Amino acid sequence: MKDQLIVKNLPFIKILPAWAQELSYKYCSKTANLYIVHGNIRDFLPHKMNEGEFTFVKIQDYISEVLFGNRDIIIFWDRSSGISFCLPEMRKAYLKMMRERFPDLDEEDLLSSDPLTAFKMLERYFLLNIPEKKRIVLIIDYAETVLPASDLSKMDESDRYSFVTLNRWSHDPIFTKGDVSILLLSENLSDLNPRIVASPSTIKLEIPIPDETVRSSFLEFIESQGTLLLEKGLRPGSVGAITSGLNLVNLNRLAAESWQEDKAISMDYLKAKKREIIEGEAGGLLEFLDTEHNLSFVSGHDFVKKRFRYAARALKQGRLDVLPMGYLIAGPVGTGKSFMVSAFAGEIGVPMVKFKNFRSKWQGVTESNLEKVLTILKAMAPVAVMIDEADAFLGDRDQDGDSGTSNRIFAQLASFMGNTEYRGKIIWFLITCRPDLLPIDMKRQGRAEEHLALFYPDSEKDKEELFEVLTRKLDLSIRKFPISELFKRFKHEFSGADLEAVLIRAKLRATMDNRTFVTREDLEETMNDFVPPAYPHEIELQNLVAVIECTSKEMVPKRFQNLDRSRLVKDIQELKSLLGER
Repeated sequence: MKDQLIVKNLPFIKILPAWAQELSYKYCSKTANLYIVHGNIRDFLPHKMNEGEFTFVKIQDYISEVLFGNRDIIIFWDRSSGISFCLPEMRKAYLKMMRERFPDLDEEDLLSSDPLTAFKMLERYFLLNIPEKKRIVLIIDYAETVLPASDLSKMDESDRYSFVTLNRWSHDPIFTKGDVSILLLSENLSDLNPRIVASPSTIKLEIPIPDETVRSSFLEFIESQGTLLLEKGLRPGSVGAITSGLNLVNLNRLAAESWQEDKAISMDYLKAKKREIIEGEAGGLLEFLDTEHNLSFVSGHDFVKKRFRYAARALKQGRLDVLPMGYLIAGPVGTGKSFMVSAFAGEIGVPMVKFKNFRSKWQGVTESNLEKVLTILKAMAPVAVMIDEADAFLGDRDQDGDSGTSNRIFAQLASFMGNTEYRGKIIWFLITCRPDLLPIDMKRQGRAEEHLALFYPDSEKDKEELFEVLTRKLDLSIRKFPISELFKRFKHEFSGADLEAVLIRAKLRATMDNRTFVTREDLEETMNDFVPPAYPHEIELQNLVAVIECTSKEMVPKRFQNLDRSRLVKDIQELKSLLGER
């Protein structure tokens, strides 16, 4: 039966998506009978009927109708609906056969939603039909409810029974040769029992979030139904191009809401809805960052800006092959590291998201959260990803005390960041004032390849430039006077954050005096009153570890350029000892 399928459907297989092709090839090879289908499984799936013509169906219909053609026996089961079939004739044949062989069973047992009863009924039915050489496909939805990601010792009787039964079915040659296939559906692999997932006899197939071609085809399909309202100048193809990260259900909802409100979809509407939908899909684990400024709003740091502008030019030219996988941005507190990164995102015009805390105290939830976030990032590409306070956020391979969760998360994230398939598509920015605490696995070549550092203004000219840029950023109106005079008088080592705080205080003083402009007197009084935070040893340590991480001498302040590296290392160790660090 399987050998005949590959001959009949070989031209058909070539027009299937990659995951469906793999399923078809594995099925035809007769080497496995347990499949896990995960990822974007709650979406509409496109089936290319003819050249340029698609139909869109849900996954159960896709598997039963598109892949298996509703032939022989296709069974559905989940904890809510129990046993059901893709066609009424299949249900009728099942009930007839089982009642004849087991007259004491009632319909409630035969169609049970309890896995203990349902799997016993199904196994009996399989064994009765195997001699008839009928192909049987069992699709188990919400598989994580019967194979949860937990230790065997913590499973209840029902979960242990399901684990043993499905594991046995996957190894049993009677089921494999008898043409019985079991498909487990779950959004996240990490929600399923790891022993089943890791089994070499289990085939794992990921359904991706749709690409631009599929999104555009779906929007054209909706337009052909007369239910897509687009602002003048917008076309399904252009909307499909800018909705990366959204699946077809999201697009259908967006179109339906627009239609219901009788409001044409505009670029602003799309931007707001895309942000709202993706943050909702991510469950609060990702946050969009507004990037209203570009690199012209960054003062100083000329070398870093030059590198970023080179990268922006390469992106616009489509030269993704020359871009680093990611950046490590180091430097003491208050140097504007986060602002620099968001300004770069504004320069290149790609969305930027910030990782939020995805860790949970519940077993398996952390891994599931991370898997969901990484899936969304793949679909959103091109996208910039900021991880602030990266040394604390990422952890390392050797963390203890959480049953190995941190180790697994670290390995999963490190593997994803190092995947060169996403070079130039997912740009990582690891921001930290203590790069020495960041594991070498994350900052090596192939992950955060480019190490850049930001330092406090190193001269009066740098301070004046910073002052001018911050004035523009804060939209301050200042009565002109030589600001250099105040910098010569007040010789604070101003960070960008310090100077911004001074300007805001001066603006407040002017506002309280019912003025719309800031005067020299406002700034003079504010600077005279300002006391920089007193943690000189910490700042010096942050400066030195940033110098050590720099991959170019040009960005290092002059006072550090001629220092011997061994001297720097010694000074760092002395400062750590002074601060009580190891």
